[in-house]
Amino acid sequence: NTERPAAFRTDIQDLGDHFLLEADLPGFQKEEISLDLKGDVLTVTAHHGEKKEGNGGRYLCRERRYGDLARSFDVSSVQQKAITAAYENGVLKLVLPKKAAVQLESSKIAID
Repeated sequence: NTERPAAFRTDIQDLGDHFLLEADLPGFQKEEISLDLKGDVLTVTAHHGEKKEGNGGRYLCRERRYGDLARSFDVSSVQQKAITAAYENGVLKLVLPKKAAVQLESSKIAID
């Protein structure tokens, strides 16, 4: 199966000293969600096992999705070791503290 996992809806806010990422993952248990950091890429993956039949009967309508959801984010401007996560009411919230701005030193050069 070469099908890629579906994405999920995400809001990202710039709150000054940090970013707030909120991802809709309704119906998932916390244990079904994983956060993987590789280099400057944070990947959020959620997995639901496939249910074949519902309550011993056949589905007449089936709109809820099962399987994998995944999305990757560039976190090169974030203090990666300080990232925190919480999951409540179907929403994953990540606090992504920004790296301190690099201050370029300036100096004067004397003219002879």
